[in-house]
Amino acid sequence: MPLFKPKYTVVKVKKKEIPEGLWTKCEECANPIYNKTLEENARVCPKCGYHFTLTASERINLLIDAQSFKELDAELSSCDPLGFKGPKTYSEKLAADQKSTGLKEAVISGMGELEKKKVAIAVTDSRFIMGSMGSVVGERISRAIEKATALRLPVIIVSGSGGGARMYEGMFSLMQMAKTSSALSLHNKAGLLYISILTNPTMAGIMASFAGLGDLIIAEPKALIGFTGPRVIEQTIRQRLPADFQKSEFLLEHGLIDMIVPRKNLKKTLSDAIEYLT
Repeated sequence: MPLFKPKYTVVKVKKKEIPEGLWTKCEECANPIYNKTLEENARVCPKCGYHFTLTASERINLLIDAQSFKELDAELSSCDPLGFKGPKTYSEKLAADQKSTGLKEAVISGMGELEKKKVAIAVTDSRFIMGSMGSVVGERISRAIEKATALRLPVIIVSGSGGGARMYEGMFSLMQMAKTSSALSLHNKAGLLYISILTNPTMAGIMASFAGLGDLIIAEPKALIGFTGPRVIEQTIRQRLPADFQKSEFLLEHGLIDMIVPRKNLKKTLSDAIEYLT
């Protein structure tokens, strides 16, 4: 009998393409997270609780009541007092970060309401030269503290600086440690509340000045906090450090900070603290 080959119609189906930018890989557990879910969860991994970095504007939107924030000293931006030169000049570095972030400097400061309680707030942004403190960052923070003292308001500063004092400005940068600390001292003498919030990472000159001076010091989970990094310390003292050294949990256990608060609970915690402590 003759063999008949069945006839087939070949249909080419294009592979459905998944648009880019819909998913983010968790840096802690490698779990893929749908971006909308991540945003709704305040940029915290729903599986392991890893806290992604937030911009200064995102933190203000998270903590301050809608439509209540008024920025102070937005016109201030850094100059180049030392004429710093390197692979990039300081002026070039400032211009590049201003363009990429849309910020004039590494901090946003101003006045606003937190659950209808008036506060002064300053937030550093790690995208701008690692959130480091130059003369303008110190000036903006100091002015916000001074205005809060005059108006008898609590101060909240959210620190996220891996850069500490800004080397491009030399001694001008180091002076900001004393200036911000002095402003906080006068605020404290007036009997007013200062809450310091430490995020990943808060290091060096910022931790050694205003970030470490809070009446109440709150950290996000697993934030790196300290003066210099673990690798440098190990090389200096020639000893192995604990695995969680300089993380929020280690520092809470050893008394450097007062509380660890997950990001989604932070606004309510701050509101309660202001109510109890003022």
